[in-house]
Amino acid sequence: MIAIALLQAQLLVQLPGNTPAEWLHALPPARVTVDADHHEIVIETAAMDVPMPPMDMAHMDQPKTHVPHEAHAPVYPPVMGVDFPVSGWISGFRIELVDAQGHRVPDALLHHYNLIDPNHRELFLPISRRVLAAGSETGAISMPRWIFGIPFVAGERLVASVMLHNPTMESHTGVRTRLILTYTEDGHFWPVLRAYPWQFDVAFPVGKKSFDLPPGRFAKSYEGSPIIPGKIIGIGGHVHDRALALTLTDVTTGDTIWNAKPIVDSTGEVVGMPVKKFIGWTGVGAKILPAHRYRVTVTYDNATGQRLPDGGMGVVGGLFQPAGGVQWPAADQTDSLYIRDLRHALRLDPEEPTASDNSQASAGGVEHTHN
Repeated sequence: MIAIALLQAQLLVQLPGNTPAEWLHALPPARVTVDADHHEIVIETAAMDVPMPPMDMAHMDQPKTHVPHEAHAPVYPPVMGVDFPVSGWISGFRIELVDAQGHRVPDALLHHYNLIDPNHRELFLPISRRVLAAGSETGAISMPRWIFGIPFVAGERLVASVMLHNPTMESHTGVRTRLILTYTEDGHFWPVLRAYPWQFDVAFPVGKKSFDLPPGRFAKSYEGSPIIPGKIIGIGGHVHDRALALTLTDVTTGDTIWNAKPIVDSTGEVVGMPVKKFIGWTGVGAKILPAHRYRVTVTYDNATGQRLPDGGMGVVGGLFQPAGGVQWPAADQTDSLYIRDLRHALRLDPEEPTASDNSQASAGGVEHTHN
């Protein structure tokens, strides 16, 4: 219990001020460099040592797929501010991990990388917009930069948050996480279509994104309505081991927009999720309307016979093209749900917010959890 208390204390960032603007301004800056020749922006977070898993876990007789998710020695680099260096369009990204000597280390050390935009709100909730949420299974993401692009403005401060863990049986020193964005500067006639990132999570509205898995088959879902009309251009997702499916449905019409099974290796561990691009001869995008309700659902099958702490997660996300003439809304930094979500993202609170906040009603979200 003492070790857990010390770890929790290390995660709490003491930032001055009482407003979101002050918290964001006080964040330590990530190292940001621009490689104009290769059209890349490199965002590098602080170096962290990633130790071996505890010996009692390293020598467990049960298969690795049955080791509780938190047993892989989680490591949390400090949350950092990212001052965007150029105005233009992002068309892809990849993540690399290197050690103190600059050598690549296994991608499996990345549990997740979250990049959020606190200047704009999310599609389904009045919280900070999620620019990307990636894990080791995500891989490189790219779009034709003359067709699609995510617009950004120089000087805007974003927030980078990383969690590392160690499913390997060796330690790594001075691990740095590099997010490499492919960009095009303003001044070109492309991209043809502007698109924006969005995210929809079974653990909405705010707080921890992982949840405990009870034994047996289990499904968790969340419903909400978008703030603006438009089309989903592409979609992917993130789940943990033992997941069976991740689904996005239009509750109003009963239509399934996306249903995907995780990609697993020979041991049953999740190594990826399918990505769907809604581009075809009949048009581009799956229409999304504020008058409709949408549900994201993740289904698991926990055959261990034991409850697995933080064993589940279910997130969908991708690119969204607003309807003609519709601007992506700015964030209301006085909204109570926005403030709670940002404080959680910055690790300012020791307690985890629950889904029972009064702001949930204005967000239009209803949680559904069932066995």
